[in-house]
Parts: sequence; C-alpha cells; structure tokens
Amino acid sequence: MSKKARELTGSQKAAILLISLGPDAASSVYKHLNEEEIESLTLEISAVRKVEKEAREKIFEEFQTIALAQDYISHGGISYANSVLEKALGPDEAKAIVNRLTSSLHVKPFDFAKKADPMQLFTFIQDEHPQTIALILSYLHPQQAGKILSALPHDIQTDIARRIAVMESTSPEVISEIEAVLERKLSSSVQQDYSETGGIEAIVEVLNGVDRATEKTILDSLEIQDPELAEEIKKRMFVFEDIVTLDNRSIQRVIRDSPNEDLLLSMKVSAEDVKEVLFRNMSQRMAESFRDEMEVMGPVRLRDVEEAQSNIVAVIRRLEEAGDIIVARGGGDDVIV
Repeated sequence: MSKKARELTGSQKAAILLISLGPDAASSVYKHLNEEEIESLTLEISAVRKVEKEAREKIFEEFQTIALAQDYISHGGISYANSVLEKALGPDEAKAIVNRLTSSLHVKPFDFAKKADPMQLFTFIQDEHPQTIALILSYLHPQQAGKILSALPHDIQTDIARRIAVMESTSPEVISEIEAVLERKLSSSVQQDYSETGGIEAIVEVLNGVDRATEKTILDSLEIQDPELAEEIKKRMFVFEDIVTLDNRSIQRVIRDSPNEDLLLSMKVSAEDVKEVLFRNMSQRMAESFRDEMEVMGPVRLRDVEEAQSNIVAVIRRLEEAGDIIVARGGGDDVIV
C-alpha cells in the first residue's frame, strides 16, 4: 500500500501510526480496543506494504492535531478548542476536526460547567429564573448542584428542587440559549440534541449533596406543596435513620469507617431502634464505652448532630459506590438475597 495521506482511510492511518510507533506502543493501544476493532486494525496492519515518508509525517501531524483538539475540549470546551484550531489550521479544517471529535465523545450539555467551582457557578446563575437554575443544576455533578442549591435563598430552594424533579425533555433551542449565556461568562459552550434530564433521580442526587438543614427545609416544604412527590423523593433517599435497613456486616463496616465522635453525636438524639442496631453491631467494649459517654454528655447543638449524621451518610454513600456495602432503596426496586 503506497498512498498519500489524504487518500488513506481512518483505519489505514491508524495502522500506519501503530506500525510507526513500534510494538510496545501498539500493544498498549490494543488493550483499549474491543475484539472487532482489534480484528479490523490487525487486517489493515497486515496489508501495509510501503508508506511514503511524507504520508507518514502527515499522519503523525494529524494525530497530534486531533490529540491536542481533544485536550482543548476537555479543558476549555468546544468553543475554546475551535477558536484555537482555527488560528492554527483555518476554519474549515478546525470545524471538521471538532465535529469529528464531538460526535465520538458524545459531549453533553454543560459539560464545561462540571469543571467549574460551584460557588463560581452560583455567582453566575443565582439571579437567573428558577427554571433556568433548575435546568443547569440537573446537568451538573450532584455535589456541585447540592452546594449551589444550599447557597440559594431558602424561599426558592424548594421551587427549584420541585422543578428538577418534574423536568422531562428540554429542547436544543432552550439549552443552546442558556449555554450561550454561560459561554459569555465562562468562555465555554456545548451543543447537543434533545436530551432528557431532571426527574426524581436527579433531585435525589442533588439533595444527597446538600447539608441536612437544607434537605429538611426542602422536603418539609414539598410535603405541603406536593405530598406525593415528597414521598417519592424520600423513598429514594438515604438518611441517617435508614441505617437500620442495612445488613449487619454493612453496619459493622460503617461503624469501623466512621469517626467515633460522629457516631456519638449522631446517636445522641437518634431513635431507640437506631441506637439498638448500632450497639448490637459494636464490640461489647465499644458499646459500653459509648453508653457511658452518652450518659455524661451534656446538651449538644442540633447543627453539630446534623453535621455528624451527614458525615456518616457520606461514609455510607462512599462505601456503596465502592461496592463494599449494599444499600436497599425504597419502593421495592432492590431485593437483597
């Protein structure tokens, strides 16, 4: 095969690139490919006979450009990548490279905002309409969205939480318009087709990221405005009192991974069934020590108790994400056998 670089297919260029990089680099690349890709690429490599030096250099140059473009997108967003590439390659080639990458990367709306500091985003969106805020929060990482929701005025927190919960499909025109506003503020923008966002799971994840006081305020208000929605959300959330639903092995792991001071404060005002299940999963010595300390412990601030309980819930969520424990969700969706 002796062709100019522009006459080669993508698979042929990949084959030449791997041959040029050598067997060690090629084998490393193979580890990230599926069987079909490996078979196709191997056939192309076996068909290579001769590659002109100019063609090989062009392929290296193209690979470097695509790698840089992908890095630009991941760090600065599509608009940033496009503007940099335009200066280097011209508008037509820049557009072709960015379009090829975005179609393969499946870039999601507001992907650029996920790299921003939550409080920086809060500054930019706090004065927007509640529906706009709800849309943006539903696309962010739950931890980001939770911090922003906690920082918003109490009188609109519940409204925004409800809007996220009942949100369904959003048109590309609306998304593009909102992204354009943030593009001017964060120098980034993302384009995307119709996309479903929001819903019960979205607001559950957001509420899991807020502080306990904000969580309680929003759920209490929702119980008045929309009792059914509030009940559905609460079924899918995990709060400190739900520790009684964990199996003994999981509870023992939570106790082991939680600071003793957090456990003491959390148990100080917890229900008897919660205390009992925790005591039952402690060593006899630890349980006796905790009972003694709780007897002599004076009054504690509710804020400190809520913070301690939130810390333990955070431990539970971390262990669940790592697959170390299993948390049964409400609504009968999860069955543990």
